[in-house]
Amino acid sequence: MLAERHPTPDRAQQPDMAAAASAQPGDVAAGRLRVEIHGAVQGVGFRPFVYRLATELQLCGWVLNDTRGVFIEVEGPGDRLHAFLQRLPAERPPLAVIHALTSSWLPTNGDSGFEIRHSDALGAKTALILPDMSTCPDCLAEVFAPHDRRYTYPFTNCTNCGPRFTIIEALPYDRPHTTMRRFIMCPSCQAEYEDPRSRRFHAQPNACPVCGPQLALWRCATGSAEINLAAKAASAPAPAIVTLATGHDALCAAAEALAADQIVAVKGLGGFHLMVDARDAAAVARLRERKRRPTKPLALMVRNLAQARALCEVSPEAEGLLTAPEAPIVLLPRRPETGVAEGVAPGHPTLGLMLPYTPLHHLLLTAVEFPLVATSGNLSDEPICIDEREAVERLGSVADLFLVHDRPISRHADDSVAWMVDGQAQLLRRARGFAPLPVLVKHELPVILGVGAHLKNTVALSIGRQVFISQHIGDLETPQAMDAFERVIADFLRLYEAEPVVIAHDLHPDYLSTQWARAHGGRLCAVQHHHAHLAACLAENQVDGPALGVTWDGAGYGADGTIWGGEFLLGNAAGFTRMASLRPFRLPGGEAAIREPARVALALLWELYGDAAFEMDDLAPLQAFRPGERRLLRQMLQRGLHAPITTSAGRLFDGIAALIGLRSRVSYEGEAALALEFAANPNVHDAYPIRLTTVSAHYRDAELPSSLIPDRPIQQIDWSPTLEAILADLRRGTDRGIIAARFHQALVGAIVTVAEHVGTNRVALTGGCFQNRLLTERTAPALRRAGFEVLRHRQTPANDGGISLGQVAVAAAQLTKTSAA
Repeated sequence: MLAERHPTPDRAQQPDMAAAASAQPGDVAAGRLRVEIHGAVQGVGFRPFVYRLATELQLCGWVLNDTRGVFIEVEGPGDRLHAFLQRLPAERPPLAVIHALTSSWLPTNGDSGFEIRHSDALGAKTALILPDMSTCPDCLAEVFAPHDRRYTYPFTNCTNCGPRFTIIEALPYDRPHTTMRRFIMCPSCQAEYEDPRSRRFHAQPNACPVCGPQLALWRCATGSAEINLAAKAASAPAPAIVTLATGHDALCAAAEALAADQIVAVKGLGGFHLMVDARDAAAVARLRERKRRPTKPLALMVRNLAQARALCEVSPEAEGLLTAPEAPIVLLPRRPETGVAEGVAPGHPTLGLMLPYTPLHHLLLTAVEFPLVATSGNLSDEPICIDEREAVERLGSVADLFLVHDRPISRHADDSVAWMVDGQAQLLRRARGFAPLPVLVKHELPVILGVGAHLKNTVALSIGRQVFISQHIGDLETPQAMDAFERVIADFLRLYEAEPVVIAHDLHPDYLSTQWARAHGGRLCAVQHHHAHLAACLAENQVDGPALGVTWDGAGYGADGTIWGGEFLLGNAAGFTRMASLRPFRLPGGEAAIREPARVALALLWELYGDAAFEMDDLAPLQAFRPGERRLLRQMLQRGLHAPITTSAGRLFDGIAALIGLRSRVSYEGEAALALEFAANPNVHDAYPIRLTTVSAHYRDAELPSSLIPDRPIQQIDWSPTLEAILADLRRGTDRGIIAARFHQALVGAIVTVAEHVGTNRVALTGGCFQNRLLTERTAPALRRAGFEVLRHRQTPANDGGISLGQVAVAAAQLTKTSAA
């Protein structure tokens, strides 16, 4: 989306534009056209663009916004009307996204001149809310121009940049409906706002140092220990705050604090960052300890592209992603000896870099001149803070100082995360810059709410062909996260004045999102987790199916009551057949096996060797446990107690990582699998053996049309030959990088073999395992060489962040089947 200027993930989606006039305008001497434009066309300077275009062509009429889009009536000679329709989409403003453009003839009425009319608040709420966008070059030039009235002003913006989604409170997008309504524009700003020739015409966040938001630097007067005690007492008074500086002085003092290795919480567009000097190992370690984030990589904000190139290898495609208006965090291969503390991303060959995306960030990075850690302003498993006083209460034990401002944030928006995979940008987290732009699906859908999964939660709401997907909410592990989840749902339903006919939720009965849906009442649709992954991939590619969905992830509640995660599902949104899966194994301790991959490794060994596995004292998984722990794990496996069965590909990756000594315990999900991916030698292309066997037990959706069920036996990918070959390599001292590469290549071979066995010509790669770049970049080309069309995620993450989209698609298909019955 958003034109062809940058190779960002959402921009794979092409606008659907049809000029539906009954005759070509150039065929008539004079006439009047009504033009309707739907898409992201509000808050982007579209009306002044139309005004300038119409007046240049000496056409008469008017333009206005309403809750659905932009409406135009334009009158004049036929050749000029034709030029108007041709230039309208071709020359649209930089941030505009046109999903549909239609025109129809009207009787002429002899207008004189062209005017911009006030917004119309009537009608259905279908206009797109634009995401927050990074500072445009024009605004940035003003911020650094000493003689400009906005020199060093950290809240400079125009219709081409600045806050949108995080300040809007209602549609249509006008200043009284935003958090900027409290700031009364000075005469100079008001004149810009009312001038159609200005790029600040109806820029709702327009402001300057005279009339706009201001900075302040705070210190919490309460000590960290007192804050921790206060946090335990619901009735405890709010921490006392001392204002150290205001305005530009506050920014300069914050920069000095960062140079002195202090941790500063900085309020930005969609919430707070916790910032610290990325070069200082002690400061980074202190941040990790206080934030309770032991090893998960921390994002960096760098001053400019030159600083980014000094730290990482930046390809032309990655440069386009970094500098795009969405300004996501981009994972890039790190250079050796960069000067960045190892604790920023311990053991990772990549760094997550982003460029400054607000004037505040630009000014701060210019002042410090060194890269900053810029991680989310929260504690682990909590949503990002958006209110400055809440931030002091929640982060007072983490940050030394707080650089705040008085522009309220209406809703949180974390930084989006992306990287380049298989020659394309792939989103790992969809938030600021992308949400809440919709995914445009192939067919009209009823109003359906999808409430997502338990981890990496998002929610989705369908209106017509648009499926609006929320910003990243996160893991629903804490009361604060559930509060954010409920706020986002209420927010969506209120903004679009929508009443869902169905609420779609995960099949897992214990997911908090499922429990919320059941408590809410109304018509419900339970959607199997991996079916939702497949349906999401098909929906964003505007494909009806069928396709073979290679749906690999950590875990999802299976239709047969077991834990799925290494599935080959043939089908579409209406239904599926489970054509193959990984050989199952047990997870001793259930969720404890996610935190301790050594348990998974023991379970894999036990599947092959029984109790003899516990005598293999030379292997790393055995060495990770004391004798008493080994006895307990053996009993779990022998009796099948608290050791659920799974086919999870994610856990298989974890188990192999632990087996070869990479990770016995982890502090976040996927850490062991990442270590295995990063350890793999990229020059190794030979594979371990892996076996496909025919099984009788499988799951087949009873609703799936018989035409989609091939006459093929159900396959199981037996990893036991792979495990035996890995053990042989370990005992002969083979390098772990070779072992890791051969394991990945074995899985690639298995995927291609199953696809050839099933016989469909289209394969969708979906689920969190396909955030593994090595796996994806080996699998996708191998499938293409074998003659398959490969579908991948670009507009939504392959992980559970895309589940809500799939839930909506499946629920819509179920409604269609019910209506047809």
